[in-house]
Amino acid sequence: MNHPVQILDWPCSIKLAMMQLPVKKKHPRRQEPGPPASLEFCVHFPEVVLCLVEKRMGASRKAFLTTLARQRGFCVEDANSERVTHVVSEGNSGDEVVEWLKKKGRHYIDAVADCPALLNISWFTESMSAERPVPIEPRHYLLDALQTMAEEAHFNGSEARSLAFSRAASVLKSLPWTVKRVQELHSLPCIGEHSRRIVQEVLEDGASAEVERVQHSERYQAMKLFTKIFGVGVKTASRWYQEGLRTLADLQVHHAKLSKEQQVGLLHYDDLNTPVERSEAEAIGQVVREAVEQCLPGASVTLTGGFRRGKPTGHDVDFLVTHPTEGQEVGLLSKVISWLDKQGCLLYYSSHRNTFLDLEDLELWSSSSSASMMDRFERCFSIFCLGCLPGALQRGAGAQKPSTATWSPGASRSWKAVRVDLVVSPYSQFPFALLGWTGSRNFERDLRRFSKHEKKMALNSHTLYHVEQKIFLTAASEEEIFQLLGLEYIPPEERNA
Repeated sequence: MNHPVQILDWPCSIKLAMMQLPVKKKHPRRQEPGPPASLEFCVHFPEVVLCLVEKRMGASRKAFLTTLARQRGFCVEDANSERVTHVVSEGNSGDEVVEWLKKKGRHYIDAVADCPALLNISWFTESMSAERPVPIEPRHYLLDALQTMAEEAHFNGSEARSLAFSRAASVLKSLPWTVKRVQELHSLPCIGEHSRRIVQEVLEDGASAEVERVQHSERYQAMKLFTKIFGVGVKTASRWYQEGLRTLADLQVHHAKLSKEQQVGLLHYDDLNTPVERSEAEAIGQVVREAVEQCLPGASVTLTGGFRRGKPTGHDVDFLVTHPTEGQEVGLLSKVISWLDKQGCLLYYSSHRNTFLDLEDLELWSSSSSASMMDRFERCFSIFCLGCLPGALQRGAGAQKPSTATWSPGASRSWKAVRVDLVVSPYSQFPFALLGWTGSRNFERDLRRFSKHEKKMALNSHTLYHVEQKIFLTAASEEEIFQLLGLEYIPPEERNA
């Protein structure tokens, strides 16, 4: 008796088709040889035929991943090939992938006997690292289940609940083993009863009914879609939902009501939700360093965020700028932005001045809110125009800078929009800024919480203040900050939890 295909809907991934079932072997009549993947690479795993979904992945990233897979001995073919056994996608729902496959000619996709495995990009990444197909296991979507619950709580304004699920996901992510039984979680911190219940459902049934209800809810889908737009937060997304808006097409109709930032975010939606490769971040870094050197010789530019933590991809690129002579950095950002804009590098930018409060306001620093005070550096939120070729950036007196009047989503082009944040810090505050802008968000939150409750100190991206002694503590490096807190230094690559 055939059972219906169960497809799970995970954030930033796709549904997994009947994870418990092995990949169906093809009938003899379908054994005809397909087109060779490449004459340059040998196929080491003929039983595994990959298909990479270009939707939201983008043509350039798909081409890169295709080459990588073939170099590792995998066969990669088009969606209409009947030999495909594993479909890999990122940023799409399961329904979107199934519909995409049907448009490519896979009309029998709903039949269990012929359905390829619909896989999260995490399976692909792990397989590439192992240089072999790794088993499809619940670990590929346990974190996503908890992260979905964290997102749902965040969308509903329940930050404490969101933080609890997020911390549980971080703990699972840091484990050096594969979780196979819920009993393995009992001695672990930050994994509450609710999180354990969801993990148990996923391990036993391959899915959590509660998580699936969330993922299929109209509000969750709309909120997730809208908050992925550059310049849109939970409050705005919720207001749009209350007004009856549900899709990007709905927003296009209400285009006049969008801010300039939101308009450009909608225009470049696909690009800005496509992962940025490290090579792309480094290419942008070269141009930023050139701009800074032109405007203020001797100033430094440091790549921060996930890339400093060793991650191969990211959602945006963050740079921290400073100068060893205190005060020289004042006014630098506007010059850098002007230089980049004249070179045709910027599709959009929005600058914010330094609003850091006077350090002598001791009453503020002694209050309970000081430890969580947001940093107030001078900064620029921008969207860069990055060329498709590795390391290439479209420049040249603005002549090659795309115009919204001549380009629309889906049009053929040779460039990519990438989010870039430029932050300028005084040299004396640089170690604290570097620590704060390296992340991760959970790591920084827990480090500041430890400082406040265990050390009676207020830590933020500007400084470290001893509340009881009422003094500011200086540091010349991240290592010194950890020493002041009585902690062993944790290198950036270990701060991803």
